[in-house]
Amino acid sequence: MIVYNLRCANSHEFEGWFQSSAAFDEQAAEGKLVCPVCDTRKVVKAIMAPAVAGTKKTAARDELRKMHQFVSGMRKYVKENAEYVGPRFPEEARKIHYGETDARHIYGEATLKEAKELIEEGVDVAPLPPDLEEEAN
Repeated sequence: MIVYNLRCANSHEFEGWFQSSAAFDEQAAEGKLVCPVCDTRKVVKAIMAPAVAGTKKTAARDELRKMHQFVSGMRKYVKENAEYVGPRFPEEARKIHYGETDARHIYGEATLKEAKELIEEGVDVAPLPPDLEEEAN
């Protein structure tokens, strides 16, 4: 696992977690990297301080492993306990929020714009982190 500081064409900075340096290169080449602030796909690596070997590095690796386990467990729980609605997620989430359909747990896909609109409407949504093992394959 590798963490890069990223910057978009509009100078927004954010972190990106990748399985490897090659995974970053592949996602960048395919235009899969998106700024979470402005939605631009013009994203590059920002200047980073070099990592220094020592106990901090080992502790960070342990924390990263724990985080990976937590995210994997959370994804598994959601998949086992919620209905997958795919790209209909924004529509279904609104129907549930406004009482137009029975309340239930759902998950699916939404663009960043759609997610922002749902949040602005007061619809309770949260991003589900990507499955790091699926992305590696």
